[in-house]
Amino acid sequence: MAAALSDPAAVAEGQEPLLSPGGEEDSSRDVVESQEHYKSRWRSIWIMHLTMFLSSVGFSIVVMSVWPYLQKIDSTADASFLGWIIASYSIGQMVASPLFGLWSNYRPRREPLVVSTVISVAANCLYAYVHVPHSHNKYYMLIARALVGFGAGNVAVVRSYIAGATSLTERTSAMANTSACQAVGFILGPVFQTCFTLIGEEGVTWELVRLQLNMYTAPVLFGALLGVINIILIFAVFREHRVDDMGRQCRSINFEGEESGVLDQDAEGNIDQVAVVAVNFLFFVILFVFAVFETIATPLTMDMYSWTRKEAVLYNGIILGVVGVESVVVFMVVKTLSKKTGERAILHGGLLIVLVGFFILLPWGKKLPNIQWQEIKNNSIPRTTFSEMFMPFWSLQAMQLPSNHTAEPTGCPVSQSWCLNTPMIYLAQYISSDILIGLGYPVCNVMSYTLYSKILGPKPQGVYMGWLTASGSGARILGPVFVSQIYTHLGPRWAFSLICGIVVLSLLVLEIVYKRLIAFSVRYGRMEE
Repeated sequence: MAAALSDPAAVAEGQEPLLSPGGEEDSSRDVVESQEHYKSRWRSIWIMHLTMFLSSVGFSIVVMSVWPYLQKIDSTADASFLGWIIASYSIGQMVASPLFGLWSNYRPRREPLVVSTVISVAANCLYAYVHVPHSHNKYYMLIARALVGFGAGNVAVVRSYIAGATSLTERTSAMANTSACQAVGFILGPVFQTCFTLIGEEGVTWELVRLQLNMYTAPVLFGALLGVINIILIFAVFREHRVDDMGRQCRSINFEGEESGVLDQDAEGNIDQVAVVAVNFLFFVILFVFAVFETIATPLTMDMYSWTRKEAVLYNGIILGVVGVESVVVFMVVKTLSKKTGERAILHGGLLIVLVGFFILLPWGKKLPNIQWQEIKNNSIPRTTFSEMFMPFWSLQAMQLPSNHTAEPTGCPVSQSWCLNTPMIYLAQYISSDILIGLGYPVCNVMSYTLYSKILGPKPQGVYMGWLTASGSGARILGPVFVSQIYTHLGPRWAFSLICGIVVLSLLVLEIVYKRLIAFSVRYGRMEE
């Protein structure tokens, strides 16, 4: 009986069962956690943090080099196809997240974690070989990036494991650390890519296996190596652990040898589905507005400040890097702040900060941006057709360079009619907005994940976390589409006004469901808020 009540991993290792403070066996679970179990639990959580870090690195490590590599391997690829390649990662993740989440509900989590990482490793290797076929290379690249995104669907498994392996008091900190690892991965990915540019475009070729090691393939091969290391650590270090909201050990339905579907008595009760849907909506909005923010940075600064493509990439890269560092700091601070004010209040404040950030971007002045008058002089003003209304933003940008131009035109293109009557957004506005959004986004990100996991409580969270991840992936797909249509055809005034309206709507939803966003155990009176 003691063996049945103790931690499965401890029993497997021959340790004594854990007893309640009175020295008697608890009838439902163990109350006291041994030091060895505590260390093993947190080692496993840190392996999940590493997995999250590698998932974000897998996305960001090639973002800057996809377009030149695509042009090199397939001359038929145009700028519009680049949009599909960038979006394929999020599409793959959106499809895979609920599937891996469902898998993790009924089987040991090691299985979906290893399989998803193997898929990512194989996809990175495929990316390194997309130059080999004699035709259709761009489609092989599309498949490779979609598979990398599919492998990144393990984010749902990571989040669900951390939610189940932490108590309520530990969870905010653990979720903040997870999001910080994700943010660091997004920051370091482009840094790794920059380091690999030293190899050059030609690099070295290993003829025996037809492998080209250059600035385009080295990053993905490095990502594959990190994936292999991750798999080894999952086998060597990762263990299944589960505790209830108060930190007491519970039997895990994911542990091999236990009956599937066995839950402790605290799992009794229904999940508040209204709260679940509300948090999914809020999370979608949070990821959507941040995707818009990332996507719009380059075109907005090129239009408003007459920056060249190179200047826009460089300056915005620096700004986004600083925002990334700011986000990591916020992730660390929010862990302490949430203990004093609670997650709901912090989420409310984060959304307000994001709203102010986008409100500041509204053009209020009188000065108009510089116009690309050279297009008028060359009679090269393109007419916008119905089909072009649905072209990605980067494809429209490509149209703005007349074939008889040797120098890159700068300023707001006259193909965007709003340039002729919309005031410019001053640089101070833009930087202030970056700072505020960089402050509000990480707050909302962590709080939404934390509240979501607490609402779900002791129930298996794999599928639910999969849907939340899918909501974020869908937002990252629709964000660039929003920019390509609203901003290009209607201008920043319409684009940012609509964003402000969406954030206001999310604040209203938060107010309506505010009292329902409470932990499962609190809802059923097992704990006090």
